[in-house]
Amino acid sequence: MPRTHFITFLSIALLLGLTPNIKAASPPNPRVKYNFNPGWRVYVGDAAGAETPSFDDAKWKPVTLPWAWNEDEAFKKDIKDLSTGIAWYRKYFRLPKADAGKKVFLEFEGVRQVGEFYLNGEFIGRHENGAMAFGFDVTKLLKPAPQENVLAVRTNNDWDYKEKATDQKYQWSDRNFNANYGGLSKNVFLHVAEPLYQTLPLYSNLGTTGVYIYAKNFDVAARKATVTAEAQVKNEYPTARTFEYEATLEDLAGKEIKKLSGGKTTLQPGETKIVSASGPVEGLNFWSWGYGYLYTVYTTLKVDGKPVDVVKTRTGFRKTEFGNGMVKLNDRVLQMHGYAQRTSNEWPAVGLSVPAWLSDFSNGLMVESNGNLVRWMHITPWKQDIESCDRVGLLQAMPAGDAEKDVTGRRWGQRTELMRDAIIYNRNNPSIVFYECGNESISEEHMAEMKAIRDQYDPNGGRAIGSREMLDSKLAEYGGEMLYINKSAKHPMWAMEYSRDEGLRKYWDELSPPYHKEGDGPLYKGASAAEYNRNQGTHAREDVMRWYDYWHERPGTGQRVSSGGVNIVFTDSNTHYRGGENYRRSGEADAMRIPKDGFFAHQVMWDGWVDTEKQRTHIIGHWNYKEGVKKDVTVVSNGEKVELFLNGKSLGQSEQSHRFLFTFKNVAWQPGTLKAVSYDAGGKKVSEAAHQTAGAPVALRLTPMMSPNGLQANGADLALVQVEVVDANGLRCPTALNMINFTLKGTATWRGGLAQGPDNYILAQTLPVEGGVNRVLIRTTTQAGKISLQAVSEGLKSASVSLASKPVAVTDGLALQLPGADLAPSLKRGPTPAGPSFHISRTAVPIKQVTASSNQGNAAFSYDDNELSEWISEKQPGTWIQYDLARPAAVSEVALKLSGWRSRTYPIRILIDDKEVFRGTTERNLGYYTAIFAPQTGQRLRIELVGAGSNQDAYNITELAEQKAAPNNPTAATDQPGPAGTLGIVEAEVYEKPRPSLGALGHTNP
Repeated sequence: MPRTHFITFLSIALLLGLTPNIKAASPPNPRVKYNFNPGWRVYVGDAAGAETPSFDDAKWKPVTLPWAWNEDEAFKKDIKDLSTGIAWYRKYFRLPKADAGKKVFLEFEGVRQVGEFYLNGEFIGRHENGAMAFGFDVTKLLKPAPQENVLAVRTNNDWDYKEKATDQKYQWSDRNFNANYGGLSKNVFLHVAEPLYQTLPLYSNLGTTGVYIYAKNFDVAARKATVTAEAQVKNEYPTARTFEYEATLEDLAGKEIKKLSGGKTTLQPGETKIVSASGPVEGLNFWSWGYGYLYTVYTTLKVDGKPVDVVKTRTGFRKTEFGNGMVKLNDRVLQMHGYAQRTSNEWPAVGLSVPAWLSDFSNGLMVESNGNLVRWMHITPWKQDIESCDRVGLLQAMPAGDAEKDVTGRRWGQRTELMRDAIIYNRNNPSIVFYECGNESISEEHMAEMKAIRDQYDPNGGRAIGSREMLDSKLAEYGGEMLYINKSAKHPMWAMEYSRDEGLRKYWDELSPPYHKEGDGPLYKGASAAEYNRNQGTHAREDVMRWYDYWHERPGTGQRVSSGGVNIVFTDSNTHYRGGENYRRSGEADAMRIPKDGFFAHQVMWDGWVDTEKQRTHIIGHWNYKEGVKKDVTVVSNGEKVELFLNGKSLGQSEQSHRFLFTFKNVAWQPGTLKAVSYDAGGKKVSEAAHQTAGAPVALRLTPMMSPNGLQANGADLALVQVEVVDANGLRCPTALNMINFTLKGTATWRGGLAQGPDNYILAQTLPVEGGVNRVLIRTTTQAGKISLQAVSEGLKSASVSLASKPVAVTDGLALQLPGADLAPSLKRGPTPAGPSFHISRTAVPIKQVTASSNQGNAAFSYDDNELSEWISEKQPGTWIQYDLARPAAVSEVALKLSGWRSRTYPIRILIDDKEVFRGTTERNLGYYTAIFAPQTGQRLRIELVGAGSNQDAYNITELAEQKAAPNNPTAATDQPGPAGTLGIVEAEVYEKPRPSLGALGHTNP
């Protein structure tokens, strides 16, 4: 049944230079990649006969992909209640006459959970894992021009779907963390190529690996490296073909910087071979954190000097190293600080299916908060987010698929196959630096299998492979627990999901409307909400206190160091939750990407590769209160001292805690300007921040945000519009909670925003601001034209904004304008800085040998760089352990990871050559306790237990996984204390102040 789904316009794709043959430097290309997102129709439910071309779908819903059929429920429903079932997608299209006789492939970035695919009534295949990209060779089933083709897809997003061949459920189809947005919620492309062609990186169904580009032999200082471009080439002509292979590198300006020759190759009919071109390249700009410098590489097959196939790959080059407990990027140590983000990265009433510019906006905010790493949780992210991280300069940890434990049999096979497909599909993306094999530790046998997959398909990508935990693995190249502080002198350890508290953006503090009491909320698993439910201010403080533990053990603090950690989550998420709302509120920004105070706290703490390098100050909260209010004012600063001023009058300096926190007690509110000034150790002013009291609300203000290339009339583009309540001077009123009525006119549809209230106000055109601000989404139609949005609130001056969507050329269901292809990378942070990223703050003193009052056979476990082994004494009077140092040293610190560190305190004393230097009770913590004392020179250090310890969990962290019970073998779970009256040490470290021979600056291998 013929359909014209889109009006055909002059192609702005050509005007924007989005096809490979526009630039003079780019080789002419007979190969075409079409945007296959336009012109779909959807029916929710099962429809008998919908796979047949003649089926009448006239009443089905017209959509542009990506589009999840249950998108309306995103943030309206609890994750476990998201609708599931069958939905059909159908599309009509014609190929241009010029494409006759060529190879044609379909590329799907994913389907949730399973899709069964039919072309012109013929079954072409099934894809079931719900996570990864896949493809089909549809050459033989296509009807030539001008005949119409019909593609029909039957999708099923049943949580409990089982693989058809094995009757085995996929582990990552989980109601806690994998938000179930069903159907074709990711991009689709159609590729047309000559029968001699470079394959696609789509192993599932096609079994092909595509192009692989990498660099080796880096000389970062000289900006040189050896670049190699490999391509898997297949000949489907009936006769042999001889071709030349070459690779052309273009920089961001489109200038050709290098042409690499791969010589001549002959392929027999049906033969497939990998060809390669390699050579030194100078003047490179290396991809880096916040510096998404990307090159375009054209790999070309030539026959008789004429290009017959050209593949365009956007990639970047960077050097990585993983060792000595640290991560290096371009020869500079980088401590990981960022976020564990749900792979769905979802938005209200849209889910994950947002335009590419909005992915850049969201992921770019992580970099703006000075995060350098995103750990996608449990499931491989879609290609759009991966490419977005390339552009914004955000390192990624890419999982395959898992839940909370290792598995065996077919379930493990599903995981290895997904990792294989994900590596092949994403190995040219420079932002991926970690491959994650599990959200829990896996066996060494399984680690070896995953490592072999990496070595087979990405041996030169400079990516570490590991898993959560893996603390004593001999094979994993990185590891780290969920929220504990792990240290290593070997492979890097970084925390995978720390700071798990939640806080609604609406709740500033107990003294601000709506006056939410700290800790109020429903019980979770019988535990009080006070253990997790915060207001914005205390949530930000918690973020600082939790990060401090990793900062304290950063590179430069010894031989064994922490490589940092990632905070769970960056944005509030439609996944597992504990509070009054039906979604997770742990984000440093809300679901509309409006920052909370924690966002700005991280900006302060994280503005550096290891040590902070840019001075910043942030005052938590606002300065609009009632007369008579007295409150503590908390400042987050990376200065050494902070002074607070109210209307120009100094309120003095505060004491510093957790390095970055400065608290001023009982400040009496008065209207005006509250300013915090930060100073360095010498008293020099280095940064400041201020809050101004806003006046009475008088007006609304609308601010639209959209793609830098304008709003596209493609039926899928979105504009994000911010609404604020402001005073007469245009200042946002931070305590305003006004209800706003929106009116939308023109060629757009309403998707709305999010707020606390009925159904979280999903899709409502009337919703409140919170903290004086909110945001809403509007979606373009396929008709270009004018769009107007008006906001009205009782007693306030209204606001309106006018937008215009641009036409998009679509012919016979095909478009040339590719999602994200026109987006420029962000270079805001600049190239990797020269010089060291940290100062050495203390020097480890090696331990030569150890003796103990009991259990001597295990005593060496207390300093073996293995946090899964420990020494626990017998219960007896006079318990001690003594370390003989490798040399005399002026010892000033002893760092201890004690058995049961989060629940037990130990009264101890420390002696250096029999002289007492410390006596006190250790504090409960999430990893290490450091005893600090005046330097004492000696070569023998003794730790004695001088009383009975006490047990009490200091954190009461109640989450999905139950806490581990104390095992029979105490060396198997070192977070559990030994019997009462015993001393247990997991790791002991001895430190002196930096030795003069080492200098003040950090070096690459401390």
